[in-house]
Amino acid sequence: LDSQYGTYAWPCAVVLAQYLWVHRRSLPGKRVLEVGAGVSLPGVVAAKCGAEVVLSDSEELPRCLQSCRRSCLANRLPHVPVLGLTWGRVSPELLALPPVDIILGSDVFFDPKDFEDILITIYFLLEKNPHAQFWTTYQVRSADWSIEALLCKWKLKSILVPLHSFSADKEHLAGSSLPGRHTIEMMIISLAQSDGT
Repeated sequence: LDSQYGTYAWPCAVVLAQYLWVHRRSLPGKRVLEVGAGVSLPGVVAAKCGAEVVLSDSEELPRCLQSCRRSCLANRLPHVPVLGLTWGRVSPELLALPPVDIILGSDVFFDPKDFEDILITIYFLLEKNPHAQFWTTYQVRSADWSIEALLCKWKLKSILVPLHSFSADKEHLAGSSLPGRHTIEMMIISLAQSDGT
């Protein structure tokens, strides 16, 4: 595998794209940012469903940014902006982002060393956009890997979304046998309320 994982459409992206498709009627006019977009399947689906989308991946991974651009062109979405945003880093690009309603991230919780940097970036975006939500899918790779303590530290809360609730628990979802054979989960992360909930 290429070290720049964003050059593949991973099963988590297929599951998140399915969630977007099932909720497509709520997307027109929504402002959506995809982080760690890679080939951008969820972001492309959101854009095709009428959302105003910005795609991003690490500024340090030019091939991933190029994958985002290629996906946009292949799907006749040349107007969708592609930005280099590195998790955990407050950059001019991050500061200049327009308001967002939904942040997307598929399989961004891949390497535990990145978990806090991801949540720092998500916390920053949610603080700027308190009504926004982070919709994320991830593959459970180890029972020892958890973001629960980090969610608490960064005053974030999560709600698990059962895959069967949006028909993503099928073994051959989008022609891939991986979602049904690997443990993929989806959660929605938002700011915790000031009362601790």
